[in-house]
Amino acid sequence: MIKKIKKVIKEHVKLQRLSYLQLKELEWSQIFHDSIRGKKALETLPLNVGRWAGNYTFFYLLNRILTDYKPNNIIEFGLGESTKFISTFISNYALESKLVTIEHDENWKNLFLENFQVVNNSKIELLKLTKNNVNGYISNGYHDIAKKIKESFDLYIIDGPFGSPNYSRYDIFYLLESKTPEDEFIIIMDDYERIGEKETTNAVLKLLKSKQIKIYTKEYVGNKSVFVIATEKYQYVKSL
Repeated sequence: MIKKIKKVIKEHVKLQRLSYLQLKELEWSQIFHDSIRGKKALETLPLNVGRWAGNYTFFYLLNRILTDYKPNNIIEFGLGESTKFISTFISNYALESKLVTIEHDENWKNLFLENFQVVNNSKIELLKLTKNNVNGYISNGYHDIAKKIKESFDLYIIDGPFGSPNYSRYDIFYLLESKTPEDEFIIIMDDYERIGEKETTNAVLKLLKSKQIKIYTKEYVGNKSVFVIATEKYQYVKSL
């Protein structure tokens, strides 16, 4: 009987947590729509939010960062709804900004481009999916990304490739190894509620600390979590 009671209590706590997160997501939905008010290109953009794509928490943060800071060089891992959003934002409100999207699936790229035309200063780089050994675990990654992507970026958006149980989406670590204390940048880590993304984020934080790069962090919670890392110039992303 005691075991049954404990099980019922555990299930009840879990349901309460899920209900809380869904209420937070509904709140973020309202906040997001308020944040794009007056930006007609974004208001009318067909956007599929949630599921495999970013949730409202993610898109609110993305819009605020693009609006407040207008980063010049942007890179994102994973082609999808965020690509549509960023490309539309650039073509209407940040004409000098550039976007590089890393994608591994050529069929998905072709299907995407049948329905959406990216702007001229946006490009999609196809890199094959590979398996990397990270601290004794197998993690999905983009083949030779550190050799192919040499430039520095102001904004890194991590939402690809497919997640891994451990050290998920670890390619961001390799792109940050050349950073110095003089560099200014923001990192958005989507799906932070998962163990693999947390492990990668912790590795990134240790790397930046070892390089004596002062950083500011914040976790934003909806039905999925988004973790933001920012340097001094962008420190107010922790209070969005």
